[in-house]
Amino acid sequence: MNRNNLLKILKNCEKNKEIVRIYLKYEDNYYYYIPIKINEEFFLGTEEEDFLLDGYSIRRIKDIKSAEPRDDLTSTIIKEEGLLENLIIPEIDLNSWENIFSSLSKINQNIIIEDEYNEEFWIGKIIDIKRDYILFKHFDADGIWSEEPIKIGYNIVTSITFNSRYVDVFSKYV
Repeated sequence: MNRNNLLKILKNCEKNKEIVRIYLKYEDNYYYYIPIKINEEFFLGTEEEDFLLDGYSIRRIKDIKSAEPRDDLTSTIIKEEGLLENLIIPEIDLNSWENIFSSLSKINQNIIIEDEYNEEFWIGKIIDIKRDYILFKHFDADGIWSEEPIKIGYNIVTSITFNSRYVDVFSKYV
């Protein structure tokens, strides 16, 4: 799918508050999102699964292989259940990774950062924001925090997730 058609579909779904099915370059699975904010480089959406909206994800446009509107009974159910009426739009500046992380640091919550091409996953908090990378303190599957923050370059970040059930519940216990 060419970039112009992709952006047109995403922006149309954003405008109409429609679910979009997104296929990514680094995996065979697809995801359902309700697009919230889109620019030439980044996509901010809330993920839909089993009639639930679960947090927010920021993804790079260049990693999206294709997208198509989801026009089925699920879309009708989501609207009829009023899930879109209560959708909160977070104040995230999508102009650059640096701006995105600055916006997220103001929320002051744990987030997930992923490099999905290399199957890397970190959950934790932003410590410092630099021009080309962030310092990030993370915890492992046992809830043990790293002693020192790690450096994560913007060039490897494929997605950020925040306010999701996974992040919020796990964070209560660390």
